[in-house]
Amino acid sequence: MTLLTVWPDTDSGTVLTRTEDPEQIRDELKRLGVRFERWDLVEGLPAEPTSEEVLAAYRERVAEVVRAEGYVLVDAMHMTPREDAEWADHAATARQRFLAEHTHDDDEDRFFARGAGVFYLHVDGRVHAVFCEAGDLLSVPANTTHWFDMGTRPDYVSIRFFHDDDGWVGNFTGNRLAEDFPDFDTLAAGR
Repeated sequence: MTLLTVWPDTDSGTVLTRTEDPEQIRDELKRLGVRFERWDLVEGLPAEPTSEEVLAAYRERVAEVVRAEGYVLVDAMHMTPREDAEWADHAATARQRFLAEHTHDDDEDRFFARGAGVFYLHVDGRVHAVFCEAGDLLSVPANTTHWFDMGTRPDYVSIRFFHDDDGWVGNFTGNRLAEDFPDFDTLAAGR
């Protein structure tokens, strides 16, 4: 199940909200302008699917989002753990990049077809951690300050939606706030 945890941005030890209730999560995120949906999962994706396989499996739902939001670029990507040093280095580098607080000039829509990741939204003096799991679609509005944690052993498949080629480029704030809050592994272990 999806987990939402909210803290004041000055105190990671004080939990203001912690819920797995999808309606409460939807309502809390809607106040921030963030769209949250649950989709039925398609069975039978390979362990390391191609972008084409994932997009074909979710063709109808992807088409709905594209029509509603006007996206022109859609892709799918996966992170699948392997036991080699090259993969471990790649995963660690990717994780560090996303852990830095940033914004995007475009909306950031992600659907998790498999696995999990945490979006941390830093809005109005609070940090909202959305632990997304398979079946979750999260739409973070453009210019929303946030970071993303995929854990120390990333394992997920996600569909990404963009309005233009540069929509995914991060504008980093330099704020090191991410270091003060529980990371993916800590949140996962506490469930």
